[in-house]
Amino acid sequence: MKAVLDHIGIAVKDLGEALAFYRDALGLEIGPAEDVPSQRVRAQFVPVGGTHLELLEATAPDSPIAAFLDKRGPGLHHITLRVEDIEAAIAQLKSRGARLIDEHPRPGAEGSRVAFVHPSAAHGVLIELKQSASAQPARAGDTAPELGRAPTASEGGSSVAGRQSSVASGAEHLVPGSALASPVVRYPLGDLELISVCDGFIRLDGGAMFGVVPKPLWGPKAPPDERNRITLAMRPLVVRGVRTMIIDAGVGDKEDAKFGDIYGLDRARHLDHTLAEAGLSVEDIDVVLATHLHFDHAGGFTVRGADGRVRPRFPKAQYIARRGEWEDATHPTERTRASYLADNYVPLAEAGVLQLVDDDQTIMPGVRVRRTGGHTMHHQMVMIESRGKVAAYVADLIPTTAHLADAWIMGYDLYPLDTLAAKKRLLQEAVEREMLIFFDHDPSVAAGYIKEDHGRRSVSPHRSIDP
Repeated sequence: MKAVLDHIGIAVKDLGEALAFYRDALGLEIGPAEDVPSQRVRAQFVPVGGTHLELLEATAPDSPIAAFLDKRGPGLHHITLRVEDIEAAIAQLKSRGARLIDEHPRPGAEGSRVAFVHPSAAHGVLIELKQSASAQPARAGDTAPELGRAPTASEGGSSVAGRQSSVASGAEHLVPGSALASPVVRYPLGDLELISVCDGFIRLDGGAMFGVVPKPLWGPKAPPDERNRITLAMRPLVVRGVRTMIIDAGVGDKEDAKFGDIYGLDRARHLDHTLAEAGLSVEDIDVVLATHLHFDHAGGFTVRGADGRVRPRFPKAQYIARRGEWEDATHPTERTRASYLADNYVPLAEAGVLQLVDDDQTIMPGVRVRRTGGHTMHHQMVMIESRGKVAAYVADLIPTTAHLADAWIMGYDLYPLDTLAAKKRLLQEAVEREMLIFFDHDPSVAAGYIKEDHGRRSVSPHRSIDP
């Protein structure tokens, strides 16, 4: 096993006092700070040579970092070592009797995979092993990068997923790499600003998510829970240009507890939270664009009031959907009715705020819809272009980074051969045009660039830009 130092995490009581030493006394360059509200932690990055220090300050008394400080005081929290093959590294440590927190990798920040060695095995130091996303190629025909499993509450799961960081712990430490940390990320694209937000997490059947791909292949890449469900994000995309648009809106909050249990909904942090973190509210949205009308994409289009009536969630917005998709959603079959829930879109027509489009067209300057079919007959992706830069919100054409390989197509898709054709076309375009791809359902990677080398595909996650 070859390992190199990636970063060192240091728990501090006060970032200002810590910076007085690291920046002012030592003269080190200070990188950006990042707040992760879901974990009540602020991380300050301090580049040092080819690595960096990560100063971690609690932002609330119930933060896991606060608990660490109360028990141990300020000081070294963890050391992260980067390895080329994390499974081989875990196997080597197990063969030597080392005590592990994780016997299988978890998803980490920026598409990485991480696993933790218990401090008792490392003479009192928490060690994080990290395999970067660039070391996880996928063959066009058979394999894909890991999607991963979020830790459950019984595992003590919580996380900080910063620009390059994962903070973790054993019994008293903060556990890293959770899919359930999804900070708002911003991407400049020419004259436009793209903001990836999140409406929480959903668990769907792993077999249905990977179709004809056998479980022995997808299971290690997207470990299922005891009900065979895998964790998926719901990531709408805000586009700010001449108008402010949101593409899709997640699942929303109208459904009952049974629905939430079936789909394992995690609503601890949802669209209202992430819009606020982006400096926006529902009143700021001018256009709501639907890729299709399934409940995990269109559920957030409407809200149920205290009087029980359902109304548009974005009061000043016009909603745009494909006419063929509208017809299919309002006339569901036995196969599709579980995915099409009328309260998500019929109230839009009743309120007079729904506009239907028939063909591929420009919705606002720089934003154009393109029909892909496949998932549904009229499923569409969104092409975004400004000053020679191109991005694509691909929705359920390629729901996660684990679906890069041609044949890795969802069992949910009504027309899988259409998915295959549209997917192959897009992936070729994405490589040739250096297109930024947004992954709606990936629990760890909001967006990235597709790379292909001798038939091997991989995703290079795109880092967030500070507000």
